Amino acid sequence: MRVRFWGVRGSFPVPGPSTNRYGGNTSCVQLSPDNGTVLIVDAGTGIRRLGKELMTRPAFRGGQGVVHLLISHTHWDHIQGLPFFAPLYVKGNQINIYARQRDVDLADIFQSQTQDPYFPVGLEEVAAQVTYTDLSDGARFNAGGVQVRCTRLNHPFIAIGFRIDADGASVAYISDTAPFASIVLEHEYIATRPDIEAPPSVPEAAKLEAMRHGVVELCRGCGLVIYDTMFLPDEYRARPHWGHSCPEHALEIVEAAGASCLALFHHAPERSDEQVDAELARAQAVASCRVVAAAEGMELEVPARPQAAAPSRGRKERR
Repeated sequence: MRVRFWGVRGSFPVPGPSTNRYGGNTSCVQLSPDNGTVLIVDAGTGIRRLGKELMTRPAFRGGQGVVHLLISHTHWDHIQGLPFFAPLYVKGNQINIYARQRDVDLADIFQSQTQDPYFPVGLEEVAAQVTYTDLSDGARFNAGGVQVRCTRLNHPFIAIGFRIDADGASVAYISDTAPFASIVLEHEYIATRPDIEAPPSVPEAAKLEAMRHGVVELCRGCGLVIYDTMFLPDEYRARPHWGHSCPEHALEIVEAAGASCLALFHHAPERSDEQVDAELARAQAVASCRVVAAAEGMELEVPARPQAAAPSRGRKERR
């Protein structure tokens, strides 16, 4: 299975000379299994260029293209590129959207961003057929022959992480989440800085442990984990209620899960290329797994997991 990054920033796009190498577009990742399924995670501004690339394929130009789009949550930087996704405007194309949201209809959420006067074409008016699947925190489903699992993340207004299994390989996508030590982020936004030094209550501690366990199990044995590392430690201490992690938090989860490679992701918009380089170097210096920093255009081949040797049915070895 191949992975390509089309957008790697958090919060808002930041094109310019200081972000040229890692890129300034917001979250969008493409996974390409051997069966040809087009699987996309998140629809930040990076999805615009991905849509242009898909339109070079005869199936999408001819209205026979199928996309499976997984949305981690519907905050702006994870959906803002969808109205500019070219395959939406070709009759016959099929866009299947899977997302976790509270008690709000998914179609209403996505269509609201293109309502007049904000956009000239409503999402309900596009030529392609668009379907919406509302996911639960622990959902398991098949998307174009690819197995997908979900788990709850620690982020305001709820976000989910995904595990994608195909071709004997596994990729986990964990964006956005805070760590699981002290603060539970749920159905509301905490407007003031919480006390991260205060121990959580017994119910809060149970929720945090359940979320952490779910994330570790989602990442278990993965060949690649793409993880929110938007903050440096001092930034997290200043803004723990924003629902983001540091590289140290990501490494703790990835190493607990026995995953092979960590991709630092959801880079802070103010982080320059040189600062991302430094963040990567610090993480590599203490990691026991491979660590890379996600960059627009980066492609990674995720190898199949080694198969355990079958027990021999032949003659026992003499000792």
